[in-house]
Amino acid sequence: MAKAHKATNQEQFLLRRKLTVEGFTDIQWEDFIQELNHHPCVDFAERKSENRLFVTFDATHWSTDALIELVGANGGHLKGGWWERQKLARYRFSDENIRANANLDPFCCSKIPPMKK
Repeated sequence: MAKAHKATNQEQFLLRRKLTVEGFTDIQWEDFIQELNHHPCVDFAERKSENRLFVTFDATHWSTDALIELVGANGGHLKGGWWERQKLARYRFSDENIRANANLDPFCCSKIPPMKK
């Protein structure tokens, strides 16, 4: 059965992020997951297999960088390494792309595209 999304989030702009977070105790993990699940832009957050954080959020109002700042504010940090840097670069690119596309006014393909002023 599919999980129902929060009413405030637009399903077509939801992004799922998988991050490896270090520096949290078990109690801090529980508090952090609860804080994320109560955040208005976060659709769902969970902890899997020790240090893995899975978060689904509305990319029109929130970003991966905001998530990383929240991790740091709660006393954690992301795992370093080449693969993590590559994932973050890809995540940031798609965040920016979705935010730009959310503000784009669609036009019909048989009409001339709108001109920039």
